Amino acid sequence: MRIYEIATGYTPVPAKMGAATEIVVEELVKAFEKIGEDVILVDIQNEDGNHGYKKVVEVQVPRKYRTTDVSLGLAHKLKRIVYSINLAMTLKKELKSINDTECVLHFHNQYNCFFFFLLTSKKLRKKVTIAYTNHSYIWQGDWSEIKGSIKKRYFQECYCLRHADKVFILNRSTANNIIEHVNVAKDKVYYIINGVNGDEYRPLTAEDKENIKTQMGVKGKRIYGQIGSVCERKNQLEAIKALTPILRMDENSIFCFAGGIISDDYFDKIMAYSEEKGIRNQVLYLGELEPGEKLNEIYNICEAMVFPSKQEAFGLVITEAAAAGTPTLISSTLEFETKPFCIRFTDEDDLLDKLKGFSASRETCRKEALSEYGWETVAGMYLQGFLE
Repeated sequence: MRIYEIATGYTPVPAKMGAATEIVVEELVKAFEKIGEDVILVDIQNEDGNHGYKKVVEVQVPRKYRTTDVSLGLAHKLKRIVYSINLAMTLKKELKSINDTECVLHFHNQYNCFFFFLLTSKKLRKKVTIAYTNHSYIWQGDWSEIKGSIKKRYFQECYCLRHADKVFILNRSTANNIIEHVNVAKDKVYYIINGVNGDEYRPLTAEDKENIKTQMGVKGKRIYGQIGSVCERKNQLEAIKALTPILRMDENSIFCFAGGIISDDYFDKIMAYSEEKGIRNQVLYLGELEPGEKLNEIYNICEAMVFPSKQEAFGLVITEAAAAGTPTLISSTLEFETKPFCIRFTDEDDLLDKLKGFSASRETCRKEALSEYGWETVAGMYLQGFLE
């Protein structure tokens, strides 16, 4: 079987910024290569010309569409469309060259998949199995609250979900919503998880952690953290509000957060609140961090990650932190299964109680994460779904 792992075109793989879906594509390609599968990465043209994988098909786009737009505005949507059209043309050429090889086209983005359906013939599509993984966080919500947004912003995804041969979902609420309200056939829906790279995310020595703290100017501080795009959905302000009693009581406790700023207004609210409560010097914004070494350093110097996100398809940051040995406290709205490294809290008082102590050691956090969420395990789950 030949597997085409199709990157979204948002930023080239491997991602040099926090882009969860690109990280998934990158790790799946590496895992499939490692277990001996015939896998091809299909991705936007890389400026430095090096994706670093055995087999790559590059999608050519005009230079002005190769930059990464984190604002997710009109320019971002236009880039999605241009890339998706060129992607469809590239895949058509690939399919025409396929003879008897069993192939899977694995899509991860609604624009990419929708334009492929729109611009290719049914005859050509019959030559392959079309798989689609739904990474969209919105499907986790209650249907009565999300149906308006689905009809307005996710109509392409609805089409992809109905017409793909295999659909992979990351939480049970998504499965219920697409089966009950979008009429996706139940027998083609597969539950999947995301994994974690235990080589990139790993515990550091006590000496290394002290050196990192010294370089950051936070030596001797007790650090709580959050990783993710700065926006209302990720809910950094709620984390700060919950931690305010601790920060005001202990000036050696700090909260640090990192991620691209999606909403300037929301970022300003965070800073205004911190100023109002007298904890501005204990709330540190670290900017956008490249996945891997720098992100691993932050996971390591934190006592715990606080993640009150309102909606997530799957929280990669939870397993990344765990692989580094750091537990995460998550809000009750998220569906991530409670684990020794993943502790659920219900409100601010409960969060403060949970922060007083964790039953799991850093070694246990890492062991649990790697035993259940290795990328080779995830690749095997996908293979089983492809073959059924």
